[in-house]
Amino acid sequence: MSSAPPRSPTPRAARMKKDESFLGKLGGTLARKKRAREVSDLQEEGRSAINSPMSAASVDVHPEDTQLEENEERTMIDPTSREDPKFKELVKVLLDWINDVLVEERIIVKQLEEDLYDGQVLQKLLEKLADRKLDVAEVTQSEIGQRQKLQTVLEAVHDLLRPHGWALRWNVDSIHGKNLVSIIHLLVSLAMHFQAPIRLPEHVSVQVVVVRKREGLLHSSHVSEELTTTTEMMMGRFERDAFDTLFDHAPDKLTVVKKSLITFVNKHLNKLNLEVTELESQFADGVYLILLMGLLEDYFVPLHNFYLTPESFDQKVHNVAFAFELMLDGGLKKPKARPEDVVNLDLKSTLRVLYNLFTKYKNVE
Repeated sequence: MSSAPPRSPTPRAARMKKDESFLGKLGGTLARKKRAREVSDLQEEGRSAINSPMSAASVDVHPEDTQLEENEERTMIDPTSREDPKFKELVKVLLDWINDVLVEERIIVKQLEEDLYDGQVLQKLLEKLADRKLDVAEVTQSEIGQRQKLQTVLEAVHDLLRPHGWALRWNVDSIHGKNLVSIIHLLVSLAMHFQAPIRLPEHVSVQVVVVRKREGLLHSSHVSEELTTTTEMMMGRFERDAFDTLFDHAPDKLTVVKKSLITFVNKHLNKLNLEVTELESQFADGVYLILLMGLLEDYFVPLHNFYLTPESFDQKVHNVAFAFELMLDGGLKKPKARPEDVVNLDLKSTLRVLYNLFTKYKNVE
């Protein structure tokens, strides 16, 4: 019996608040006289620009006081979007996934933009996922060295993703510039490509502030950026089937289908004094799927091949994946669903798996 892989410690989310400047604390007349001279970093400028979209920033910023060159453009996530629960969940899921993959490397990522921009963690992540070694320097301190390393890592990523039609919505400049939107696009694509055992929140979008300097003033605009769609769309499985139509246009018939499948599985599971009433939950740990395959193919499945009472997510995924192997051995096509989808109680995925069994074994007594 295989054991579940070790899980990494959950990174602490605490962040140090940015120290206020001395002049900012003084306030009053002195601060107003010095207003422009104290706005020296992009985040502060962006917040000022957000208050007057599509117009000049309210603060008269001198060119020498800003990180932006004339006509240069930067983007940042609107602070309101950063507080959106679905966005926070997406970031947490990605952080936990990275730390789980890199647990044996003793690497703990706490902030995506601060820990991934130089290519070091991305290198380790890709090497682990793709099971290959990249020809890059292990440690690089200079910005030039970091960019060269990041370039090599991203080229390797592109070689993997481009043939499969993934949209490459990032580059060396955006990743090294700590653009969180680009970093998330990269991680989501990697997670989907390597079929990570995670469930990304669907339909996550953020408002992105685009800030540009013109004639010494900051101008801003807002655009909506879609970070995730549905799991099926992100996996590239765009072909629709009967269950897509059923869920979208005939929910009343869904009940009939579920009853038919429950009748089918109970016809066989009752032989072991087992009964199913909830399809999505009772098949989620894989045990009933394995036992059902044994009954349909008329063989005994050795108990050491699966977890009879799975407790962790990984153990459940192992069981469902093993059930899929039994289906392939029985001459069935590879299930469209992923084992992780079934474990995550995705009803449509579970119905697809059971319907495949029904079509092949509906006349088996």
